[in-house]
Amino acid sequence: MVKKTTDKIKLDWHWGTPEGSREFDRLVDRGMTFRETLEWLEEAETIALRMTAKGLRVREEETKY
Repeated sequence: MVKKTTDKIKLDWHWGTPEGSREFDRLVDRGMTFRETLEWLEEAETIALRMTAKGLRVREEETKY
C-alpha cells in the first residue's frame, strides 16, 4: 500500500528539508495499514537494539586496551 502513495510523489529537494521530511512521513504514514505500522516499529526497535549492543561491544573492546 505504501508503494501506491509514494508513486504519486515527485522527487524534489524539498523532501530533504526538515519540513519536507515531516510532510513526506505524513504522506507515507497515511497509506500504511496498522499492521504495516507495527511491523515498521518492530523493525526500527530491532535496529536500535542492535546498534546499542554494537556500541556497548565497541566500548568494552576499547576499555580492554
